[in-house]
This record gives sequence, structure tokens and C-alpha cells, in this order.
Amino acid sequence: MAMAIALVVIVVASVLFHFLSPWWATPLASNWKQMDDTLTITLVITGVFFIVINLFIGYIAWRFRHGAPRQNGQNGHRAGYHPENRKLEIWLTVGTAFGVMALLAPGLFVYADYVRPPRDAMVMEVIGQQWQWAFRFPGKSGQLGTSDPRFISGTNPLGLNPDDPRGQDNVVISGPEVHLPLNRPVKVLLRSRDVLHDFYVPPFRARMNMVPGMVTSFWFTPTQAGRFEILCAQLCGVGHYNMRGMVVVEDQAAFDAWLAKQPTFAMTLAKAAAPPPPAPAGAAGGANAALIETGRALAQSKGCAGCHSIDGNPGVGPTWKGLFGRTETFADGSSAPVDDAFLKEEITDPQARLVKGFGPVMPKIPLTDDEIGALTAYIRAQGSGEGAGAAPPESASAGAPAGATAAAETSSQAASAASGTYTTSNAAVVPPSASPRAATK
Repeated sequence: MAMAIALVVIVVASVLFHFLSPWWATPLASNWKQMDDTLTITLVITGVFFIVINLFIGYIAWRFRHGAPRQNGQNGHRAGYHPENRKLEIWLTVGTAFGVMALLAPGLFVYADYVRPPRDAMVMEVIGQQWQWAFRFPGKSGQLGTSDPRFISGTNPLGLNPDDPRGQDNVVISGPEVHLPLNRPVKVLLRSRDVLHDFYVPPFRARMNMVPGMVTSFWFTPTQAGRFEILCAQLCGVGHYNMRGMVVVEDQAAFDAWLAKQPTFAMTLAKAAAPPPPAPAGAAGGANAALIETGRALAQSKGCAGCHSIDGNPGVGPTWKGLFGRTETFADGSSAPVDDAFLKEEITDPQARLVKGFGPVMPKIPLTDDEIGALTAYIRAQGSGEGAGAAPPESASAGAPAGATAAAETSSQAASAASGTYTTSNAAVVPPSASPRAATK
């Protein structure tokens, strides 16, 4: 009897919790109301089965309880042995088959539309990497150029083919913020540079796995203006929770104006190949300030800011505040002072030696010597207590490779342009209570 009562209470509590629960889906901001309808159908079918099955089990537990009276006036029941019941098996097989079809059929029809974009849909490519996002749009030619992992470098992080003329006018967005026009279909192409990711914007009801070595796709139409957060819906590593971005939906005119300000692939190649201009006399302080600013931009565009804070709070990796000049202890008990050589080794081969308290999860990110010099200058500025725009000690410029200033300024301009209105104030800084200590350096 107690078991039967417990089952009835569970069913009633579950139904009440569903209707009275404060956890509902976010407001819909795209054309995919079919996703919500499919979810509703699934909940109704599974909910009906849940109620019927549990109430039936409760009835059986009560009806055939040990102390229940029998027809002959005696108490107690003995279970009968029935190894086969063809009629029951047929009903269960047919009922289960129809139930499964009712669950799967709506999703199959919706998925068929989900991966079949309209012919007039604009194209946006999304590239995922631990733990950052990048984006690409076709230029005036209306076509995306080809890409291949062998082309990936510090100046070409997306691996675009420099010999493909179709990709020269492609617009490259290296920051975590991207803009989209309102009420215009968008075909999304997705690829991953390292592990399995999933591009997900909850209000759009739109998501798709990003599988290394292949290109996946889906489409949606933004129907509400605003700012919507991008999440990674696959467990892609210790820094997974911090792999976030932002989609800004605005009218067509505002989107066109934003897109026109972003650099093309040809521009990034030209700036990277440009020789460093001669520094004017007495401009050492300004060059150092530009180098630090470039390091800040690189830390943002390469995803470093998602794991390393500059406010003293350790995140996925150690904080950069006060790091330069400090002696770090490694997992094997050895130690070394944090200087230019230390930082270069940690950046280029992050898993060769592990700082004590942090795990081997920092990915290798291709960087040029100039970019490493800019990052080192930025970290040095945090270690000496100087602000991001202040000049580091004189040795900072000496430790930077030749030509670092010019290449750094180029990278800074590209990163700043690519990020649009994104600023470092939007970078996620994880408090110690929310960040796992078994993390990258």
C-alpha cells in the first residue's frame, strides 16, 4: 500500500512541478517556433506515458497486495507464472512502435527544414577553438574562399587559402562578437580547429555540432533585435564554461555599416607583410605603449583573456597580475623565475611543464615571434604594476623581437576592427569560487 501511495504522490508532484516551475524556455527570437512545438509534442507524449505507467504500477501494487482479499474469502496472493503472452506482446510492440514514431517523426520533418536554407540566405562561417569564437562573411564577390589547416599561422588563424582569389575580400571577425541583420535568413557554416564544439544561441533555438575535419551547417532568421549570448553546448575542455560570445541583431543599415568597418582577409595579409616603419626619434615610449596595447588585443582575440585575468583572481589559468618577475613552482617541484624566456616557452609549448595547481589543458596556439613579444610586453606591464597603456621597463622593448612594434600595431588594428564594439570589459573573468583549479597555465 505504501508503494502505491508513493507512486501516486510522485506523479502528482511531477505534474505540478512542470506547470508551476519557473524554469521555462527563453523567449523565442528566431523563426524556429517548430523547435518549441516539437519539444511540446515530446513532453506531452512522454508525460502521458509517465503518468499512465506509474499509475498502472501503483494500481497493480495496491490491487494485488499480499493482504488483499481473494474471491474465496482468503487473504494473500501468489504470483502466477506466465512466460509468454502473445496478445500482450503484440500490443506492447505495436504501441511502442507508434510511440517511437510519434516522438521521432516531428523532429525529422523539422530537421529536414533546419538544414535546408532558403536560396537568398546570407552566409556566415563560425570557427570554434578552445575556448574562443571567430567568424567570416563573404565579401562583395558573395563567395567564401577555401580553407585548410595547413594554412593556419599566427597571421592566418582561420587557415584561409591565400592563393584563392575568392577569399581575398572575405570579412574576418577575430573577436567573440558578431552582428547579424534583422529578419534576414542566415546560413551558418561551422568548423572546429581542435575538438568537438557546438554553436548554440538559446533564444534562436539554433545549434549544431562543430566536428573537426568536416563542415556542418544549419540556418535561422533572427526575428528580434538585441544582444544574444553564444554558448558552446559540448563539453570541450576545462574552459568550456567560458567559451562565450555575443550575437548583435540589428537593422540592415546598421549591420552594413558595421560590416564595412571590418577587415578583409587581403587587408590582414597586407598588413602582416608590410615592413615596419622607422620609429621617430623619442618615440620609444609610444612604441612600448603600442606594443602593450597590441598584446592586450592579442590576449582578447586569441582567447587568453578567457582563462587569465589581470585583476589578481586566478581563473582557468594563473592571473597575469604580478606574474612577471615572480618565481613559479612546477608540478615536479622545480621552479623558475618568470621572465621573457619563461613566457615564450610557456606560450609556445604550454604542456611541456606544468605550473603547480594547474592541469595540462592549455592548447597550442600558433603565434609569430612578434605576437609573442607583444603578449610578453602586456604581461610584463601587469607584473610591474603599470596599466595596459603604460610603458614597461626599458628592457621590455629589448626583449621583443625585431619588428614586433609594427607587426603588433597591425595585429592590434585588425583585432580592434574585428571585434566591433567589443571591449575588454566584456571578457569573462572567473572568480576563484567558480573556476576549477585543475586547469591550464
